[in-house]
Amino acid sequence: MEASPTAAHTALAQSNVAPQHGPRPLPLFLNILWRETESDPELRRAAFRGLRRYQEATRPPPPPAPGPGPCAGHARLLRYGTDNGRHPVVFIPSLINPPQVLDLSENRSLLRHMAAAGHDAWLVDWGTPQPGDTTLGLAGHVSERLLPMLAHLPRPPILVGYCLGGTLALGAAVLRTMKAIATIAAPWDFAGFPDHDRTEIGALWNRAKPLCDRLGYVPMEVLQSGFWAMDPARTIRKYAAFADTAPGSDAERAFLAVEDWANGGPPLTFAAGDDLFAKFYADNMSGNGDWTIGERHIDPSALNCPSLSVRSTTDRIVPAASCPPLSEILNLPLGHVGMVVGGMARERLWHPLSAWLSTHGG
Repeated sequence: MEASPTAAHTALAQSNVAPQHGPRPLPLFLNILWRETESDPELRRAAFRGLRRYQEATRPPPPPAPGPGPCAGHARLLRYGTDNGRHPVVFIPSLINPPQVLDLSENRSLLRHMAAAGHDAWLVDWGTPQPGDTTLGLAGHVSERLLPMLAHLPRPPILVGYCLGGTLALGAAVLRTMKAIATIAAPWDFAGFPDHDRTEIGALWNRAKPLCDRLGYVPMEVLQSGFWAMDPARTIRKYAAFADTAPGSDAERAFLAVEDWANGGPPLTFAAGDDLFAKFYADNMSGNGDWTIGERHIDPSALNCPSLSVRSTTDRIVPAASCPPLSEILNLPLGHVGMVVGGMARERLWHPLSAWLSTHGG
């Protein structure tokens, strides 16, 4: 079944201004700004200038929408490459925030780089959860969304999962034969997270869970507030620094694109949110070997294909110690987002990953 181009690409194409007065949730951001700058009036003024500039800046148009492919429910595959007789390479983003971080702009697109390098590159767009998706958990995203779409491909694919997408990719690769799998900053052993972060995230979920249960989904604002809680000072400093970024520069365009991505995206289904916060962060179900899809335990050591774990040594969102123990490991001194869209991403991640994919049939 063929799907239309993503709603996100269409919506962005219709507007070149900030989609809302972000960051979201704005009241919480302002509260953090005020608290973090209480003893530094100059930093406070710079952060407010950066915030106003972000809200009022004109956005460049997004890159052209990719070709549509197979879909399952409201998830779909988007095609960036062409059939070259080699194994498709399917990039799987997190369920949190839109997939556009892997196709941020013409110059900062991992997917377009891979297609230009000759890979038959595809991107999973998870879509927007519908009212009937409330009980679709993380396992369901693998068995009812990801695997049915992959079944339409002409050859066993190579999976490349980013962040939580890497966790889901591991589930798919244990259940079905894949040519190879690579994960990028994927959380697996949640004991590798600092105790403080797990405590903060647990408290956040305890407060938010009753409302999310009634809604049937986890609003993006709940997820964003959890990220901010990990490093509130950095959240404010980056807006203060943006106040002095040269107008029209690549740095300005990159900041706008990354922040718009971070402040956007559909909600999580309630079941996926509860799995993530209660079963993974709190109980470390995956790291302890207790995560099952159907009757199958998901154990990375059971993979029967080549595997690569790309880790960031400076990541606060997914520490290197939490990443899966795969057969090959690539450590990068780049941040969680910077490793895929930053100034050093092309040299440190894109080129080595492309070479690895080629080596294993992609």
